[in-house]
Amino acid sequence: MYLVARTAPGGNPAELGGSIVAAIHAVDSNVPVFEIETMRNRLYDSLARRRFAGTMLAAFSGFALLLAAIGLFGVMAYLVEQSRHDIGLRMALGAQPGDILRLFLGQGMQLTAGGIAVGLIGALVLTRVMTSLLFGVAATDFLTFASVVFILTAVGLLAAFIPARRATRVDPMVALRDE
Repeated sequence: MYLVARTAPGGNPAELGGSIVAAIHAVDSNVPVFEIETMRNRLYDSLARRRFAGTMLAAFSGFALLLAAIGLFGVMAYLVEQSRHDIGLRMALGAQPGDILRLFLGQGMQLTAGGIAVGLIGALVLTRVMTSLLFGVAATDFLTFASVVFILTAVGLLAAFIPARRATRVDPMVALRDE
């Protein structure tokens, strides 16, 4: 059995606890009274498991984003290194650094777009599982999906930009001489 008491606005709930216990014992001294706490603390404790699950989900999501960025960076860096001869040849034939940058950024964004598409499909499939963990937002909230796509696109662009920028600095004579 629970007893809920409301204090006056600006009142201190901690001061009210002793008075409530005294009033209950005045009616029946055999009634045990325990766990006197504020509604804020009770609510905080009742949501602890869901808050922990949300925190862990956010942490793992951040870790997955970091792994995806590192993976895309590694793939693009490997692609640039393997294409070093081709880049040198293109530049020797008149390709501008901007052309090389666009080429590798385009390849990186294709990989990013493919990953986002697969991720969106997976997210839409898993929305029923996620519904129990969400508060104040629908599982298929457009703004959430749009912001995630924006963040992933920005991370993918940055992860592809660094190796693509490195590709623009390839010296055509050195690249052609290596092969």
